[in-house]
Amino acid sequence: MAELMQFDLVSPERKLASGQVRAVQIPGAEGDMTAMANHAATITTLRPGVLVSEAPEGNSRFVVTGGFAEISPQGTSVLAERAYPANSEGRAVLEVILQEMRAKAAESSGPEKDRLDKAANDLSRAIESIS
Repeated sequence: MAELMQFDLVSPERKLASGQVRAVQIPGAEGDMTAMANHAATITTLRPGVLVSEAPEGNSRFVVTGGFAEISPQGTSVLAERAYPANSEGRAVLEVILQEMRAKAAESSGPEKDRLDKAANDLSRAIESIS
């Protein structure tokens, strides 16, 4: 059985999760990664995507729009720009955010438009993964 570590997920609005988990799957800006107990200390930025915490009592899924993850051997803390449970209520809020993101991209140009288009595509894929 995998060793447990502390996991905390917070957004500006609220704390969404806190507890002991086996692993956390993180949508990192440079690629997906899984944090587990005794992981090397790392700080990474997040891209829009699905974050999954694997606890003894079951997995929890959240959609994040960006932010940072701080990983240490003892635990993982995620500071999300926005985060919502991956359920129908979260999906509705995320679809509004996606529309806003696409509208900003349409008004932008150059590297800013490219960044917003990529973020919108990542968020769209995350929303589609919500059953």
